[in-house]
Amino acid sequence: MSFFYLMHLFFCYLCPQKINIFIFFIMKKAFLSLLALTMAMAAAASTIPVKGQIVKPSDPRIVYTGRISFANPDAPTFTYPGTQIIASFYGTSLKMMAKPKSGYFMAQIDGAEPFKVGFNAPRDSVVTLAMALPDGQHTVRLMYIVEGLDLKPVFRGFILDQGRSLADAPQLPERKIEFIGNSITCGYGNESIDKNNHFEYETENHYYSYAAEAARQLDAQHWVVARSGIGIYRNYNGPRTGNKDCMPAQYEYTLFNEFKQRWDFSRFQPDLVCINLGTNDLSTPNFDIKLFDQAYRKFLATVRGHYPKAKIVLLTGCMLNGKEMELQRKTLDQIKEDANKNGDYEVYRFDFTPQTGELYYGADWHPSLWQHQKMAAELTAYLRVLMNWF
Repeated sequence: MSFFYLMHLFFCYLCPQKINIFIFFIMKKAFLSLLALTMAMAAAASTIPVKGQIVKPSDPRIVYTGRISFANPDAPTFTYPGTQIIASFYGTSLKMMAKPKSGYFMAQIDGAEPFKVGFNAPRDSVVTLAMALPDGQHTVRLMYIVEGLDLKPVFRGFILDQGRSLADAPQLPERKIEFIGNSITCGYGNESIDKNNHFEYETENHYYSYAAEAARQLDAQHWVVARSGIGIYRNYNGPRTGNKDCMPAQYEYTLFNEFKQRWDFSRFQPDLVCINLGTNDLSTPNFDIKLFDQAYRKFLATVRGHYPKAKIVLLTGCMLNGKEMELQRKTLDQIKEDANKNGDYEVYRFDFTPQTGELYYGADWHPSLWQHQKMAAELTAYLRVLMNWF
């Protein structure tokens, strides 16, 4: 029997009704105070750091690839898929910290089979990447695999075994590729096998895109500037006169749709640039092929200005067919030919095989995982010869 209940009986027996009411309010106030104390203790417990050795994102032994804003060195922010975080560490376990609702990453430990991890709940800020490893040195590779425009992901560091540390920074491949593209390059819907499905973060996985797979086969770094629905002059189903927020407008900045921090192109000078744009410009009626041609030529000049020594390959995707496909190919052929005639001999052309559904479709008719594998095989074979990367 509780103390408060005994006191209640005692005063009920000895005191009149007014005293009973007075005691009731005292009991109620005590109960609320006890409840507030309990809640405060629970809140304090929830803020207790996870046990282990915390490694901040600014640690120089962490290697990053991709367009990342380091405006706050301990809260690196990014929006493009394909962004990577790589580190070697000592110990038996590893946890990762990120802003809640940052989205999905693919994680790989010591070259083992990669696996997907997600930060998708409002308080989901720590994810275990490895435990019960043999005590020693290990390497983790993380790749952001979705488009982060709305999620605004932030990496917040690692947690190691207590008293352990990172090892020296891992070496990156010397070969460097930049992919500029749209939803195909992002990996939109490639983990779906139903063309009637629509966009979901759960079915987008850039790790299995043609771009990421080709880079792995070629042992190259790959940096990505890509967004679903984007075009050279006209975004998906945009007006005939075009959109102002197409790739040429976005390309100069670190984060998509944030026109504050300009990208420092000296941070990454690729050997090769693959541009896979045009599907959105031409996939719905009401496009102007002359405006497309003019915008593409201007953007090519911009890319060349930033990367004077790179080979640049103008790609056509696998989603167009018929008249639109032929128009795109003809236009890019002419742009490439004119660039060569004007002295830029390092502009090239490559066409992916159009998809037929034989390898299934991803969400919204996008290439499936199997189609991406086919695309990667086609592009890899072409680039090995072009770059002499054997």
